[in-house]
Amino acid sequence: MTIPIPEQSLVLLIGPSGSGKSTLAHQHFLPEDVLPGAGNETKLHEEVARRLTKGTLTVIDGVPLSAESRRHYVTLAREHHVALVAVAMDTPEALCLERNRTRTGSHPSPRALRNQVQQLQNALKGLTKEGIRHVHVLTPETAGAVAFEHRPLPSHRQDEHGPFDIIGDIHGCFDELKALLTELGYTVAPRADGAPGFGVGAPHGRKVVFLGDLVDRGPGVTDVLRLAMGMVEAGTALCVPGNHEIKLLKKLRGKDVRVGRGLAMTLEQLEREPPEFSQAVADFIEARAPHYVLDDGRLVVAHAGLKEPMHGRDTPEVRDFALYGETTGEADAYGLPVRADWAQQYQGQATVVYGHTSVPEAEWVNGTVCLDTGCVFGGKLTALRYPERELVSVPARREYWESRKHAAP
Repeated sequence: MTIPIPEQSLVLLIGPSGSGKSTLAHQHFLPEDVLPGAGNETKLHEEVARRLTKGTLTVIDGVPLSAESRRHYVTLAREHHVALVAVAMDTPEALCLERNRTRTGSHPSPRALRNQVQQLQNALKGLTKEGIRHVHVLTPETAGAVAFEHRPLPSHRQDEHGPFDIIGDIHGCFDELKALLTELGYTVAPRADGAPGFGVGAPHGRKVVFLGDLVDRGPGVTDVLRLAMGMVEAGTALCVPGNHEIKLLKKLRGKDVRVGRGLAMTLEQLEREPPEFSQAVADFIEARAPHYVLDDGRLVVAHAGLKEPMHGRDTPEVRDFALYGETTGEADAYGLPVRADWAQQYQGQATVVYGHTSVPEAEWVNGTVCLDTGCVFGGKLTALRYPERELVSVPARREYWESRKHAAP
């Protein structure tokens, strides 16, 4: 049995006295990663919060068995955008008693131990309902064979230093993408072997970063996909998904989604391709990280931007923000969600580059810049050269899509 542990996690070891929690912690985690669950609860919570702020893997050896005691850890994990993993030791009462008899120091009476065993059984019925998404139950047999796989987060690409050419929302505007890449010094030509796709030559050392929303609305969706997928495969590009890719992925995987005009255009273009191309597109989207932290943490790229406490984290809340941004819960006169302007309050050290909501001009706001300049709406396609901080744009050849509002995402 293998239990995946994301590198930024809060791990709760739960079980009655003598169930094997400390033995498990000693065998599978570094001593500096483990905090004892007993002692001053206030100081423990403060230490956990400090470690989670830094993104340090934290293991609590012996969380009290009451739901009230776990609730605070659920809150801490949510506030710091880290995975919360519960490992429950389902050890028979008789074995716990036997182990406690051979242990030095204090341990609970047989009656108290029986209460702990019953508390654990009650807890196992509702841990996921408490907000703990990752629950693993070990018996004495499985505990002896378990392995913990410490997984790096896919967003962590700090060792990639660029230089980068970061390109905003393309939405099927393939001619403009070719023109922009040419302006940036890349060469784009059909593949030499005659197979569908494109060969892209990159200026020495440079790499493209696509900010998502490659698809929908424009006439060249499949060409855009082939170019981006080919560059990622060749190692000359990175790509984060946009909300339009995620909706396309759901449709290609057979999920029930509302097919608007933009998605219908993409599906129509995909129908002209061999079936295996749609499968490759779905696999490509599914494999993308929602955001990347690059250049030793100095650069963060995400489709809709990302608040500073979420940088490098991986939870459903972080993924949703990276894809959709933040809304006020209100709708404007066009029926579109009102976007919360998170960039106005941004005070992080990293440069954040994003798209999602089109703007007439790319402008710097508190170390952030939105590169969606509405190419598909007749605006322009924009790239940021990093670290030069140079903005490069090409005009749209025409208006491909008339929206209810030019700034629609």
